[in-house]
Amino acid sequence: MGWPVAHSRSPRLHGYWLAHYRIDGAYIPLAVRPEAREAAFAGLRALGLAGCNVTIPHKEAALGLVDELDDQARRIGAVNTVIVGDDGRLIGRNTDAFGFREALLEGAPALAPEGGVATVLGAGGAARAIIVALQDLGLGEIRVVNRGLDRARALAAEFGRPVEAVVWDERAGALDGAGLLVNSTSLGMAGSAPLELALDALPPAATVMDIVYTPLETPLLAEARARGHRAVDGLGMLLHQARPGFEAWFGHRPEVTAALRAHVLDDGNETA
Repeated sequence: MGWPVAHSRSPRLHGYWLAHYRIDGAYIPLAVRPEAREAAFAGLRALGLAGCNVTIPHKEAALGLVDELDDQARRIGAVNTVIVGDDGRLIGRNTDAFGFREALLEGAPALAPEGGVATVLGAGGAARAIIVALQDLGLGEIRVVNRGLDRARALAAEFGRPVEAVVWDERAGALDGAGLLVNSTSLGMAGSAPLELALDALPPAATVMDIVYTPLETPLLAEARARGHRAVDGLGMLLHQARPGFEAWFGHRPEVTAALRAHVLDDGNETA
């Protein structure tokens, strides 16, 4: 459910799993204008749907449209997955932190984040989910670097230690001693402005993750690989965040495989 939603990759992703596991189900895009979302949420019950994913611009508003919230949705401040219970109650979850964590540890299995330092570029909704995941992984210090310092400071004040705000002009220095660098901005995405960042201060053993996946190999990841860093692309986060919802709706725990990645990437014109 989103506005717009026609170009989402999610129907292709869930459609693959439905076919692969031979499940008699359907996953369809629901184009819902902001002024109609309250009626649309109520319609989930009326239509007998198992639930839905929620994307822009409904993720924050969904907090007040469900009957129950999980801890992750509360901490992140957004809902991306809705489950219709047997009693008709709407249960709001957020699986973005789960998706980030699973993708990160899949792409960098040797990463030992506990007590370490991470630098996160950006302070939007994706950054919030990433911060929650990193807190749960036991990071000792999370540096949030954003073009608008006030927004980074607001995140640091809300989440508390170990989150700290860093001014954008000092982003290169914020890499010093970091074991993980995550780009949660749209910088470097096809059609967006480039990400200008010198990686000289980043320790050689550090992992670099970019949640952008159009292109799959962003300039940041290409430079990181050239310097010998472990690089993790953004597609994994999209794929893994879908798993809990699919399991709740269709009763089957799906797997992220190379075949799934190839299938989702097959249509290069789609966006999240």
